[in-house]
Amino acid sequence: MIYTVTFNPAIDYVVRLDAPLQAGAVNRAAGEDCVLGGKGINVSGVLAQLGCPSVALGFVAGETGAWLERGLAAQGLQTDFIHLPSGMTRINVKIKAGRETELNGAGPAIPPEAMEQLAQKLDALQPDDILVLAGSIPASLPADTYEKILARLQGRGVRTVVDASGQLLIKVLPYGPFLIKPNHHELAEIAGRALHGDAEIAQAALALQRQGARNVLVSMAGDGALLLDETGAVHRIGTPKGTVINSVGAGDSMLAGFVAGYLQSSSYETALRLGTACGSATAFSLGLATRHDIDRLLAEL
Repeated sequence: MIYTVTFNPAIDYVVRLDAPLQAGAVNRAAGEDCVLGGKGINVSGVLAQLGCPSVALGFVAGETGAWLERGLAAQGLQTDFIHLPSGMTRINVKIKAGRETELNGAGPAIPPEAMEQLAQKLDALQPDDILVLAGSIPASLPADTYEKILARLQGRGVRTVVDASGQLLIKVLPYGPFLIKPNHHELAEIAGRALHGDAEIAQAALALQRQGARNVLVSMAGDGALLLDETGAVHRIGTPKGTVINSVGAGDSMLAGFVAGYLQSSSYETALRLGTACGSATAFSLGLATRHDIDRLLAEL
């Protein structure tokens, strides 16, 4: 089974304006949507499109948390959230008016006893299960949260996937994550220098592999992606043609596609192709990738 963890899920309230946003004035919306998400939840959503069941773990609070939980169930996603005793699941306001303005909520505090509940759920994972940890750590949690989770699971045969940046990513490497997915900007920041061309990107990925990561997938936006797999092979792929409408969730979609592709084929090349198709399908859409769009783009790669 695949498990995803979203520490700070959100309801994105997306408002579209026909004119530029006027600060200090009344702005009337031309349209609006509510999108349920968070990086781990996005991964679960795209996995569902690909026919791969998963369980979305994480924390919810208050009436907004109940709304998010019901909405995900209506979409067919299986969840096993921990209900926090106080606070509310955050609402992010995203105003699309030519340029996009965002106001992101803080989310509820996660007390130690709630983290212990999550730890108990993770203790039930079995060998060959996959655990996806994606995104930043809320301010209420220690900075070594990911590191502690991987340390707790070490030696149990659980395949961990980590999509994080900076020290959050560096500190999990000694625990041998199955896959890490920095983008090329994050990789350059870790390397401490600008990276020019595939050879330098592959060399920086190799440095992370030598520290413990089994597979390193580097997303490069419109330039595609580069994968350094655990055999030492480097795979490079471009992107299909299309117009980027919204890049939010594209990285999560790529991660979902890669995991699904590998589980279904045991081929890293196939996994990279499906991951790229999924990431592009989301980037070319208003929402997350659908199976129809994924299949269409996969045929072009």
